[in-house]
Amino acid sequence: MMKLAKKDILGIQEMTVDEINLILETAESFLEISTREIKKVPTLRGKSIINLFYEASTRTRTSFEIAGKRLSADTINISASTSSVVKGETLIDTARNLEAMNPDIIVLRHSAAGAPHLLASLVRQSIINAGDGAHEHPSQALLDMMTIREKKGRLAGLKVAIIGDILHSRVARSNIYGLSKMGARIVVAGPATMMPRNIEQMGVKACTKLEEAITDADVVMMLRIQLERQKQNIFPSLREYAQHYCLNRKNIKLAKPDAIVMHPGPINRGVEISPDIADDPACSVILDQVNNGVAVRMALLYLLSGGNE
Repeated sequence: MMKLAKKDILGIQEMTVDEINLILETAESFLEISTREIKKVPTLRGKSIINLFYEASTRTRTSFEIAGKRLSADTINISASTSSVVKGETLIDTARNLEAMNPDIIVLRHSAAGAPHLLASLVRQSIINAGDGAHEHPSQALLDMMTIREKKGRLAGLKVAIIGDILHSRVARSNIYGLSKMGARIVVAGPATMMPRNIEQMGVKACTKLEEAITDADVVMMLRIQLERQKQNIFPSLREYAQHYCLNRKNIKLAKPDAIVMHPGPINRGVEISPDIADDPACSVILDQVNNGVAVRMALLYLLSGGNE
């Protein structure tokens, strides 16, 4: 079996196709554990994992915690709001103090792009990037790819439409890197003020109309407006945004009849997606993404701990 020859998981951009396939196949093998009456295996018994979150999170933090516990690792959660960060401690000092306690893996979410890379260069422990600013969110892209492959049987050749605040979305960036490597065709759409300059250089087609992007799409991925990352108002109002970019019962008909709808969460219902689409089991795979997120994060913890040897 191929070995994951990495100390850290910092982004999809630096991953090879073989590494992505290894992670996805490992995650698929872990899915069954979540269906057991006793959802636990002794694989990482004796290992310690610290979840260090400087930003709010529900799905990512909880699924990393559940992933660690299902593998029997000791999992410790630290939030910036309840740590010495509020007393002025720097990220570097926090990391060095945690390193001195000898954990095996540190999972970091931070508002500054590059923060996980900095930590990885300073400490001997494995670092997993759980989202760094508007840069990358590798585990989210991996669970998205796992979900698409589960529902469509493949990634290569699919048309994937990514709609919304592309400029500020680490999810969009990681998915573009990953899906492109795996052979999917990607179209992004959103207001011109939410579109990165020269995004076509990433190998995607960009447009400003939702309808154009989702026409004949196999996968429609909706994104949340990242209000917390916007330095100024870059659209008139949520109501006007919803008029042009909300996925609803009418415009979803432009996608393929068997298209799946995805969203990384949290959902702003009625803004980027209508409630009836978000809750429609015929097309929405949003909760499948959440379920697969636990398996993907189990795979990352397992592979970084040498579990594939």
